[in-house]
Amino acid sequence: MKIKLFILGLSLGISILSGCNDDLTQVGTGIQPENDRPLVYADTFYMKAKTLQTDSVYARTIYGSLGEIYDPLYGNLKSDFMCQFYCPENYRFRYTPYNDVIDSVEFKIYYSRSWTGDSLTPMRAQLYEITTPLTRDFYTNIDPEQYCNMQKSLGMQTYTARDLSVSDSLWNATTTNGSQTVYSYDPNITIRMPKELGQRFYDATIKTPEVFNDQNTFNQFFPGIYVTNTYGTGNILNIESTQMNIYYKYTVKGSADQDSLVQTRETFSATSEVIQLNRFKNTDISHLLEPNDSIAYLKSPAGVYTQLTIPAQDIAPIIQGRIVSNVDFSLKALPQEDWKFAFEAPDNVLILPKDSMDTFFKNNNVENNITSYRGEYVASTRTYSFGNIAKLLKTHIENSPDEDLIINVIPVQRRVGTTYNYYNQPQDYTVAIENYLKPSGVKLRIDKDAMEMRIVTIEYR
Repeated sequence: MKIKLFILGLSLGISILSGCNDDLTQVGTGIQPENDRPLVYADTFYMKAKTLQTDSVYARTIYGSLGEIYDPLYGNLKSDFMCQFYCPENYRFRYTPYNDVIDSVEFKIYYSRSWTGDSLTPMRAQLYEITTPLTRDFYTNIDPEQYCNMQKSLGMQTYTARDLSVSDSLWNATTTNGSQTVYSYDPNITIRMPKELGQRFYDATIKTPEVFNDQNTFNQFFPGIYVTNTYGTGNILNIESTQMNIYYKYTVKGSADQDSLVQTRETFSATSEVIQLNRFKNTDISHLLEPNDSIAYLKSPAGVYTQLTIPAQDIAPIIQGRIVSNVDFSLKALPQEDWKFAFEAPDNVLILPKDSMDTFFKNNNVENNITSYRGEYVASTRTYSFGNIAKLLKTHIENSPDEDLIINVIPVQRRVGTTYNYYNQPQDYTVAIENYLKPSGVKLRIDKDAMEMRIVTIEYR
């Protein structure tokens, strides 16, 4: 029985379709029957490429970013976020505040030494209370004014990413956690908030405790906080976590039956159980979208991506009746810019058919090496390698033989887990794939040489 298999490997390229067919060799002819000799072919094609932008990206994550930065190539980027806070069912204060009075409230933004840009640029974070409950729309083009009273600030704080008020010894201090060495100090921005907000929380636990029955009723009572940048440009923080602390004192009995006051706090955190919405505003990027014959761009979190057109209509009849042996696909990048604080290339990119770009992230999918493939950036060769993408092309040709295959190249964030093989060697595996939210940019080569596709196939005669 003759097996017909459509498999393609790609190497990034652009230009007009060009197909050629070379009979490379006969393999093992001395031991093969006369009518079963394999002929090996190499067929060359070329893809087309262009840079596109989506108006927003799907960003369901507990991580955010805050700040504003300008890059001479990739334009201006401003980022901020809105978040709810997790509340346990039937929540109550652990202790009764002394005289039923709250002392203070603060908001903390932790960024774990992760940022883009100048660490000494003065920036200002400002808080606004969300007055309209958030909806589960995780696209990054949200309008905060639809949810917040922008005339009423809950607090602000000027900061630098490298907090100069923290000594070098404290900033660099480390501890050992098992086999890991971790920093003792977690960089954060602390913003004082009106103590009346904490008083509102405590009073509600007494007067209207039903608002703490579950997360939904709590979200109606307190929809959340909008965190934005209102001063400075030159730095964007990669936010790891946020929390709101309500401080108060309570009475304890001492050994001599004397009362003492002890300070404590109640903490509300933005967690994976609640909504966080990230917003990004990009300007000065129109030049990235202009057609050209040599460069395509990726930029995050701007939704700027590269779209490739694979000439599947022309490939299918040429490779019909053959077994595809091996085809690798890789994208070639140009060197990064050499100015100070230049964006880095994203560590991972994803390729997938254009009609599944939206649903892939909504459904929390990971690469399956059938319809989606992940490539890691190799700085030494400036390439993203995806391996053999045969199944992707085969699936397309089987389902849409009269259409070319159009795939999108998208910067992504990969979250990993670790397993161990038979020899007790650690191996990473993908836990989640998300749109990349850190500032990044890379120029992909789309000249003819970079866009060449070479398909190696075998035919038995």
